[in-house]
Amino acid sequence: VCADLISLYVALEVIGIAAFLLIAYPRQDRSLWVALRYLFVSNTAMLFYLVGAALVYQTHQSFAFTGLRGAPTEAVVLIVLGLLVKGGVFVSGLWLPLTHAEAESPVSALLSGVVVKAGVFPLVRCALLMEELDPLLRVFGVATALLGVVYALVETDAKRVLALSTVSQVGWVIAVPPAAGVYALAHGLVKAALFLTVGNLPSRDLTVLQQRPMATSLWLPLMAGSVAIAGCPLFLSFGAKAFTLEYALPWQGIMLNVAAVGTALVYAKFLVLPHRRDATSTAKLGLWTALALLLGSLLLANVVYLEAYTGPKVLKALAVIGGGLLFHRLVVQRFRFTLPQVLEDFEHLIGGMSVMVVVLFLMVGSWLAI
Repeated sequence: VCADLISLYVALEVIGIAAFLLIAYPRQDRSLWVALRYLFVSNTAMLFYLVGAALVYQTHQSFAFTGLRGAPTEAVVLIVLGLLVKGGVFVSGLWLPLTHAEAESPVSALLSGVVVKAGVFPLVRCALLMEELDPLLRVFGVATALLGVVYALVETDAKRVLALSTVSQVGWVIAVPPAAGVYALAHGLVKAALFLTVGNLPSRDLTVLQQRPMATSLWLPLMAGSVAIAGCPLFLSFGAKAFTLEYALPWQGIMLNVAAVGTALVYAKFLVLPHRRDATSTAKLGLWTALALLLGSLLLANVVYLEAYTGPKVLKALAVIGGGLLFHRLVVQRFRFTLPQVLEDFEHLIGGMSVMVVVLFLMVGSWLAI
């Protein structure tokens, strides 16, 4: 609802400070460092944004969003960079895994469902307002969707898997701006349910969970959230994926379908975990109430896009989930891969912003020149 760039800046900073306090709440050395790391990355990104907003004002004597039209290229680049970092997009979003890993599970649910979206929605708004930014967001969206899936596939920490999946799902949100709202809603609901469930598992290490059966009462919401985010019919996320693919460009459709298969592979990790009815669970009543509200909302909101329920689309969604589960059992479980986490280091997160400025300047400059 912000009407100008400065109001948006204030709103994002307030959200950032609130997130910092929530991450630091355990008041342990590790959580305090991760909270300060998040705050510094966030403030650096918003400094770029603020300089861009000042350049818009210098050009139009106004901070209105419409000032992006006709603003200098460097102004657009700096504003977009700040929002990319806040929204957790592409390599700029690699602050997410460690932040989620150290934050309490309810805080992770808020980070994934609310804080990240606070940076994404202004990006979508800018793309809808300024046609030249639409191709940029579509490219970054697809790249982000694939990057998050690749990293999540080789991860064994349950919370990091969910965090890297958030990076991928943010890519889906910005890849097709007209469908961003419904996809963001679906992702926020299901990811909150997953984080709350994972926070009550006996371990975060998936290799340990494979040897230690969890309570069936915990596996059921974990299973429901996993198939939901993979695009299973009956959940809002199925309609959101179908709606997104309907408005995607042809080349995007191919890449996003690959990302959808990757998502099914990622969440097959949770589906194959052993469980027992007689296993003990320390989950409290509040968890079941929250899960009932979140998963129930996913089912009820399914009526938003009933046009998705055609035979081919339903069969395709079920085939993707079933194929992902089968491929995981036959292939993925038998091999162990790792990817370097160097890009998540604090110095590389800050240095990466400088690289992104150059990349964005070249991309935005070339599109504005057309």
